Amino acid sequence: MGFYDKYILPPLLNTLMKSPDMTKIRSRLVPLAQGKVLEVGIGSGLNLPFYDSSVQVTAVDPSLELQRYAREVAAESGVKVDFVAQSGEAIPAGDASFDAVVMTWTLCTIPDPMAALAEIKRVLKPNGRVLFAEHGKAPAASLAKWQDRLNPLWGKLSGGCNLNRVIDQLYTSSGFQFEEIERSHIRGPKFATYTFRGVAKLA
Repeated sequence: MGFYDKYILPPLLNTLMKSPDMTKIRSRLVPLAQGKVLEVGIGSGLNLPFYDSSVQVTAVDPSLELQRYAREVAAESGVKVDFVAQSGEAIPAGDASFDAVVMTWTLCTIPDPMAALAEIKRVLKPNGRVLFAEHGKAPAASLAKWQDRLNPLWGKLSGGCNLNRVIDQLYTSSGFQFEEIERSHIRGPKFATYTFRGVAKLA
């Protein structure tokens, strides 16, 4: 890991991911989680203040640098969190272990998103739900072309984030269906803010 990824990127991401629109989406989605919760890509812990105090959270994220922020937030919020330094493609839990999975602005960065969704499908209880918010490929063809052009450079600057993943198709191709889904731009650069958010369940 280079100097930029270890020392510059974590505080930068912690700041950028606090946008008002992102926070509003978190405040609506995260309180829906109940029981045993898996959060994939907890990052700096920005979802933690919105959990009900009764939940038990297993937090998976490969970045120890971002986890340092999240541990501080967990201590302040009082949420019970078990932190695991692990990528989403290999979740250290048994089948049908969790009542809910929370994943916000994470699927864009996981190297193998289909593998991660297969793991989420495996560890989610049959009646469980995935509460998600992600940015991805915009429907406007001209903007989508710019996302494709910018993606290689963007990935280097943002820790592997991809601008052009088609989030809803990733879910449906992995055996999920949507209880609800919204798709729209939030405030910010158009190439990075087309957002998919909602609730998915096993098909």
